[in-house]
Amino acid sequence: MKTYRSILAALSLSAVATLTVSPLALAHGNVTPQTVDTAALPAIKNGPLTVNPYRGNKKAIDVGSAAYGQNCARCHGLGAVSGGIAPDLRMLPTGDDGDEYFQMRVRNGAIRNGVTYMPAFGDIFSEEAIWAIRTYLDSVHQE
Repeated sequence: MKTYRSILAALSLSAVATLTVSPLALAHGNVTPQTVDTAALPAIKNGPLTVNPYRGNKKAIDVGSAAYGQNCARCHGLGAVSGGIAPDLRMLPTGDDGDEYFQMRVRNGAIRNGVTYMPAFGDIFSEEAIWAIRTYLDSVHQE
């Protein structure tokens, strides 16, 4: 009887842990990064940069829009309009100040109290991809 209770207690604890933790693991869904085709953009030879070299570049806006849709929209919303899960990226500061914050967050991600709020993309995205996405976000900026 004692063994039966021990097994039942262990199974109950396991069920509670699974129900509590598994939604957290999938909170952002499948965040497997998609490749970003930056072949049409001028190559960035010296990086990492802290200032956007593509500011106002129409091709970079197009590349960044596609990259954003494939890699960022799941959390930050279509068109950079947040659905509440993550910050509304249309509100990022424009110019050099916004560039510095953006590139730091994309490269390093955001982890608070051991919880990943945004994965780090610094080893995944090329310099060109990071700045193309930033250029797109500048193009949809709102105050």
